[in-house]
Order: sequence, then structure tokens, then C-alpha cells
Amino acid sequence: MDAFWFSATVWKYISIPVFSALVGYVTNVVALKMMFYPLEFRGVCRPYLGWQGIVPRKASKMTGVAVDTLTDSLIDEDEIFGRIDADALAAVLEGPMRRETGLIAEQIMQEQHPALWARLPTAVRDEIKRRLRARAQHIVAAVNADMRANLSYLFDLDGMIVKALVRDKSLLNDIFLQTGHREFKFIARSGLVLGGLFGLIQMLIWLAFDGWWLLPVFGLIVGFATNWLALKMIFAPRRPVRIGPWRVQGLFFRRQNEVAEDYGRLVAERVLTPRALVDEILYGPYADKLNAIVRHEVATAVDEALSRMRPLIGWALGEADYAALKTRAGEETVARMPRVLADAEPYFQRALRIRETLTERLSALNPRAFEAMLRPAFEEDEWILVAVGAALGLAVGWFQLVVVFSDVFVARFGALF
Repeated sequence: MDAFWFSATVWKYISIPVFSALVGYVTNVVALKMMFYPLEFRGVCRPYLGWQGIVPRKASKMTGVAVDTLTDSLIDEDEIFGRIDADALAAVLEGPMRRETGLIAEQIMQEQHPALWARLPTAVRDEIKRRLRARAQHIVAAVNADMRANLSYLFDLDGMIVKALVRDKSLLNDIFLQTGHREFKFIARSGLVLGGLFGLIQMLIWLAFDGWWLLPVFGLIVGFATNWLALKMIFAPRRPVRIGPWRVQGLFFRRQNEVAEDYGRLVAERVLTPRALVDEILYGPYADKLNAIVRHEVATAVDEALSRMRPLIGWALGEADYAALKTRAGEETVARMPRVLADAEPYFQRALRIRETLTERLSALNPRAFEAMLRPAFEEDEWILVAVGAALGLAVGWFQLVVVFSDVFVARFGALF
């Protein structure tokens, strides 16, 4: 019995399923890595000699798919942004606006007319700041009223999604990797199991017929079949099918609720974030109108705050300097609007409920629509992953023939060397 286990021939045969399992595992892992990495093309003579991950390479198409999926199937722009309550938003913004207007009064006067500001009695300076802070409510009300009237114009949802995906090249990868993390683990592990099973079949055939070509051919078959079967087992069947005592369904569909939760969280935390919404107000299509309203309201606020002292201020400054003072106050208020609106971020998160909405609607999609959410953008390139698996399997098969079964290799090809 000991002689059996110490026989080199026995270990050669045992190595067949072991190598086959490793081929299945390695080819699947490499195929997965090639889906997502590298983010940028690496090689020469692009696109012929080198590689770029399938997802990053097809980023523009996948961005289009993401936009279509979110805006056509999952999020109604009017519904989502209609959840913003103007009165609640005004209550959130009034405090920060009062704070900033008081600071602006002090800053502008000290910048442009420090001597005049210093000569004014403390009570007068405090009264000017108090009046400006009191006008903060009117500034917020004016901005709020216009935002309410132009809600559909306020946010460019498609543009927000595109900007997020273009700005962060790893974000597309993360959408797939985080929503499909269990499926990708399954692909890697299934390669090990399926490869080992194929290897056992290969070993039995080799015992009966040790043709030199069996190892490279089976390596190719294992590399091809493990990748192909793993992809099929993820996406098919869409609906549960009873096979004897087993209930079979594609892994992606079996986890629909969990995938929906991951997708909703990722989009809410990295795409349609409260900060992105604030940036859209500040720098998007509505920005010019917002700034014009703020400048106008600040100019009015300055006039009213200084109304009783206008003759004195106008005489001390001159009309041109007084007009410049109002302009500078408007510019400074516009510059501070990011600080004001930053206080609205928690409100936007509570009111819009992006994560909850996406999770709920993704969970309710039928299997075909759910599959269309992630798969079509790279489905046409799945053959590359299968082909890479086959090529790697073929290479490992040749390695096994040359190194492990060198006697067979030498007997067949020795005359060539």
C-alpha cells in the first residue's frame, strides 16, 4: 500500500484534477479582474496590444445605461424633487443666512471703509447688523419662492449622474463590485469546484487513453466551461425552477432584495448625494438666477438697514462708493451661499429619501427589467472573459504536459529538440 502512495505515476494522475481545479479557479479570477481593471489602458498600439477593464473601457455606454435605468425606471424627477417642502427648507436656511449676513456687514465695512466703521458708535454698528440679519428672512423667502416656481429647472438629474460617474472613474466599478459581490465570489469558487470535477473526468479518460493532446485540450475546455457555466448560473434561470427536490434560480435574481439595498445605498451615498444636490443649485442651470436674486435682495436689505442713516452714509461715502458697497455685499453673500446651503444637506437627505426609493423600486422590478439594470452594458463582451479563460486553460494544460507528464511530452516531441 505504501508503495502505491509513493509511486510517481499515482501522483501524476492525482495532479490532473488538482491542476484542473486550479485552472478553473485562476481563469475565473483573472477573468473577473479583467472585467474591472486596469481603469486606464495599459499597453502599446491601443487597442491592439494591451488591456483596459471592460467596465472602464465601456464607461460612456455604461453611464448611459445607468442614467436610463435611474431616470426611466426608478426615479421620477418631479416626484423626488416635489418632496422638498419650501417652508421646511426656509426654516433650515434662515438661521445660516442670518449668521452670514451679520458677518458680511462687519467684513465689508472693515474692508472698504474701516475709518467710517470705526467712527460709528457701537450701538449704531450693532443696529445695522441687526437690521441686516432681520432681512435674512426676506432673502431666504425670495430665493425659496423662486426655487419652488422653478423646481423642474432647478436640478438636472441626468447631468448629476453623468458628472458623478465621470468625476470618479472607480465609481462604475464599485456599482458592479458592491452590488454583485456575492456573485463574483461564486464565480471564483465555482471555478475551483467545476474545474476539479472536470479534472476527475479527465483523469479517468487519461487512465484509458493517454494521448498527449488530452491535457492541453482539457485545459482549454475547463477554462472555457468554468467561466461560461459560472455566468450562466448567475443569470439563469430568471425565475425559480423546480428540478427534483431542488429549487434553482440564477444567483443574481435570488438576491434581488439584497442587490436592491446595495444599489440604493451606493447611489444615495456617492451619486445623488445631498452635497451633489447643493452643488447643482449653486453651480447648475439655476445658478445664475439664484445669484441674481441674492444680489437684488442684499441690495434691498442694505438700503433698508441704512435707511435712517442714508444721508449721512451717502455724504460720507459718496453715491458711487455707496453703490459699490451694495455690490460688494451682494458678491460676498453669493460667495457664502455654499456655507448657507450646506446646512440644508441633512434636510435633503431626509426629505428626498433617495436610498429608500431606489431600494423599494428595484426590489419590485420583474426579473427581465432587473437583469437589464446591470448586465446589458457588458454582456456583448462576456465572450472575451470566456475566451480568456479558455486561453489560460490551454496554457496551463501545456504546462502540465511539459512539466508533470514530461515523459509523454518527450516521447511525442523529443525528436524536435
